[in-house]
Amino acid sequence: MSEQKIIAVAGATGAQGGGAARAILADPDSGFAVRALTRNPDSPAARELAALGAEVVQADFYDEPSVHKAFEGAYGAFLVTNFWAHGSAEKEIEEINVLVRAAKAAGLKHVVWSTLEDTRELLPLEDGRMPVLQERYNVPHFDVKGEANELFRQAGVPTTFLNTTFYFQGFLSAFLPQRGEDGVLTVTLPMEDGKLLAGVDVEDIGRTAFAVLKGGAPFIGQTVSLAGDHLTGAQYVEKLGAVLGEPVRFQSVPYDVFRSLDIPLAEELGNMFQYYGDFDQEFTGSRDLNKVREINPALKSFDAWLAENASKIKAG
Repeated sequence: MSEQKIIAVAGATGAQGGGAARAILADPDSGFAVRALTRNPDSPAARELAALGAEVVQADFYDEPSVHKAFEGAYGAFLVTNFWAHGSAEKEIEEINVLVRAAKAAGLKHVVWSTLEDTRELLPLEDGRMPVLQERYNVPHFDVKGEANELFRQAGVPTTFLNTTFYFQGFLSAFLPQRGEDGVLTVTLPMEDGKLLAGVDVEDIGRTAFAVLKGGAPFIGQTVSLAGDHLTGAQYVEKLGAVLGEPVRFQSVPYDVFRSLDIPLAEELGNMFQYYGDFDQEFTGSRDLNKVREINPALKSFDAWLAENASKIKAG
């Protein structure tokens, strides 16, 4: 049997990295092995990956030598950064630079970089329709990743750019149906009536990344824009209601109202949803569901995701 190619998975105990690691480990005939990067190899999530067959190694984006060491001898990598851990565009670009330098130094043959559009390409900062955040961004966690795509290109790292989107898992947390004062279950979103929101099962990010790595050279230099479904707010809640066995109301909140809420990163999220809405044809339109399913035939629709998560939604 030929030696397996090592795939270094950044953030392997997180949502995206964990999905990528599990997808690779679930296919013992792929020719790939997982090297799971984590700050804490003794965490329950890290131990779970080790039990599944991953090589778990300690690596921290703020300890650059540890990242270089983790990439040594690897064939490729799935790379992702977590803006939500600190909420700082400046910190995220530092992390990405570390990943780029380490990938270049290790001579990786194929990197899948989990990224997003730079909103400033369609919405210049001087446009004025939304507040400028952290001095030079519309949606920092989008713009930094999109801006950083060029770092991979300039460094000559063989990269596939995987554009992600809103997670269906949001309906289990921030946007879980809540019972209103009138007793009606309600999902409140800063989303205009009739506008489409591209959504995806977060596990499908990892599964699609794995499919891209298996596909190899033809994907290098390409952008794959990912979604599992395109639905309006009304369509999302209709499907949630069918699972819950009672009507769920969609309540649209104006972007400015949402930005003023006393919740963490309200402006960031308000700007994000406004970008989804104002540029739905460009953003949602670039995510061709049929094309993505050619790469990952198991890509879940919202209906399929709901069927698997019905008990969690009911428990919420």
